[in-house]
Amino acid sequence: MLNTKMIGNKIAVARKKTNLSQAQLAEQLFISSQAVGKWERGESMPDITTFNRLAEILGVDLNYFSENFQSETTKTTAVEPMTKQPDELPATKPKKKISWDMSYANWTDADFSGLKNLNEKFGFSNMQRCLFIGSDISDLILKNNNVKDCDFTNSNLSHSNIQSSNLTHNLFNNCSLEATEFSRNHIKDCDFSGANFIGANFLKNNHLDNCNFSGSDISNAQIQNSSLNKNIFRNCLLNETQFIKSHIKGCDFSDTNFTEAEFKSGVFANNRVENALWNHTSFTEMQFEEIIFEGTLEDCHFENCEFKKVTFQNSILTNTFFKNSNLKRIQFTNCQTDKITYEFLKSGKADLTGITLLP
Repeated sequence: MLNTKMIGNKIAVARKKTNLSQAQLAEQLFISSQAVGKWERGESMPDITTFNRLAEILGVDLNYFSENFQSETTKTTAVEPMTKQPDELPATKPKKKISWDMSYANWTDADFSGLKNLNEKFGFSNMQRCLFIGSDISDLILKNNNVKDCDFTNSNLSHSNIQSSNLTHNLFNNCSLEATEFSRNHIKDCDFSGANFIGANFLKNNHLDNCNFSGSDISNAQIQNSSLNKNIFRNCLLNETQFIKSHIKGCDFSDTNFTEAEFKSGVFANNRVENALWNHTSFTEMQFEEIIFEGTLEDCHFENCEFKKVTFQNSILTNTFFKNSNLKRIQFTNCQTDKITYEFLKSGKADLTGITLLP
């Protein structure tokens, strides 16, 4: 757990050395002087972005805020030469586990390719143009990091917890992110193509903008209370994935498999879904806007949904239910349905022009 009083004391010491008042420091950070006072009393703490700006203003390195900032003297122990005794095997000592601590650091143009053994120590750091190619950084808690223009290609980040971080213009091609949890992150312009997100969770206000997930496996995942804007999900697997209270807009889901996916209490607007596979897919209390459904919808379920500028085009709908939804704004063009689907549409007062019954 972070020592807020220690960090507050370090802020106060550095501020006084630069002859800045609390009000002057607050003005440069575009915050209130009361906020600075709370930091210095240990009642609260800056976020990672503010830490970076603080370091610039106070003329210190990000490591300055670390509890282990002062260098520790290392002790060396003289080793007596080993004398091999006849017919005796040398004693085997257990290997000491290496532990790297990359927290509270400012890394630029560093090459950490093949890195291992971080042991959950990777937070409050600023990284730019760093290489982590082929690294094993699984089972980590990555918190309050600012990561930009870094390359994690072919790395293992599975079972990690990534929270309250900014990830911008990074490469995660063919990475393993299996069962990784994301919360309160802003992820922008990143390339996750070919990545493994099986069982991953995007929870608590993640913002994903302009990212590429083409060819990724995002099955059995959960995307909750998050915003997905202008991302590419072409040829993805989203089998049994849950989208809950999420806003999905301007994304490309062409050729994506939505088998047994669930959409609940969210917005699905202006997305491309050409040749997507909808099989046992359910939509509950969803808002649809400017969507064109093409291809086959089988055993799907729309309940308490709102539709605006929605078209089913060249589609075959079988055993697909529409319950308690206003279907007047749906247009059907060259579509075919089985009898039970036709009756659900008729009951919902849909315009049946453009629909013919399957033989």
